[in-house]
Amino acid sequence: MTQLTCKNYPGRWWKKIDEKTILCELCPRYCHLHDGQRGFCFVRQNVGGEMVLTTYGRSSGFCIDPVEKKPLNHFYPGTSILSFGTAGCNLGCKFCQNWDISKSREFDRLTDEASPEKIARAAKALDCKSVAFTYNDPVIFAEYAIDIAKECHKLDVKTVAVTAGYITDEARPEFYTYMDAANVDLKGFTEEFYRNICFGALQPVLDTLVYLKHKTSVWFEITTLLIPGENDSDEELNAMTEWIVKEIGTDVPLHFTAFHPDYRMLDHPPTRPETLTRARQTALSKGIRYVYTGNVHDTEGASTYCHNCGQILIERDWYQLGAYNLKNKNQCSQCHAVCAGRFDDKPGTWGPRRQPVRLSDLNVR
Repeated sequence: MTQLTCKNYPGRWWKKIDEKTILCELCPRYCHLHDGQRGFCFVRQNVGGEMVLTTYGRSSGFCIDPVEKKPLNHFYPGTSILSFGTAGCNLGCKFCQNWDISKSREFDRLTDEASPEKIARAAKALDCKSVAFTYNDPVIFAEYAIDIAKECHKLDVKTVAVTAGYITDEARPEFYTYMDAANVDLKGFTEEFYRNICFGALQPVLDTLVYLKHKTSVWFEITTLLIPGENDSDEELNAMTEWIVKEIGTDVPLHFTAFHPDYRMLDHPPTRPETLTRARQTALSKGIRYVYTGNVHDTEGASTYCHNCGQILIERDWYQLGAYNLKNKNQCSQCHAVCAGRFDDKPGTWGPRRQPVRLSDLNVR
């Protein structure tokens, strides 16, 4: 095969079916690809009988965010995180709020080229605690994400996957070996929702959550976007929260976020704040200790409380931290109960800022 550029990088997690056909084993779609054909994600392609990743080393843009925006509320609160994505996605969610990136077929929009080493050095130079693989799902650019993570860890920079968790048993172990934290979208709790709204399946996502809890040390939190009339019924919320308690426990933070009409679901109304509050109360009543509301202004629903005595541990107004009552990194200052998560002695001071960055403007290589 001809020498590959960074835009045509050797892919992994595949096998030959015959001389012209390969099977992608990265995500549960298991795409059969003929020579020249791309997978559902559009970024993995059969070139001459071998898998290539067409977006390696290319980004749709970089931005410094508060870590709470991922959302991660128990992973070094108040710190900054260098966020970026590429293009494409292995799901087809009708409500996608990053559809211009995840459904992009125009790779010319990937304007910021960067090696894994450059991204890690940029994060360090910008004093970011972490790097986030986000905007589109990092599973589909796993080779790139893993290489970046390796370089980040050399410089004591953490790595975060913001993902739908739609990955195979074959690829899951290695991918998460290099992630320090993840936010996993649990988009609904029925196979029907995943099939009709996301063009995927629920069970592989549940498998990922169970794997993260019982087979790794990755810190992870769960996000569910509540869409009116689609995944917000009491029946579904009860089933989902009961499953979480039974299969992964009460310490995994759960975020319920508000939908706004976008992409192919412009005919649905925005989520009412009362719906988020109802979902939060349902989860708390099942025993989940840390439940949050998002995409709305709700200081109570955004703040962290001690599961033992009820004291506010971390007050949040949108992405701005207020009262902070953790001591010895993770203990309630009042009753000394441990708050699950990853914490430093003091919270970060980045605040709610969102700062776009062009790596080409930085003096790093």
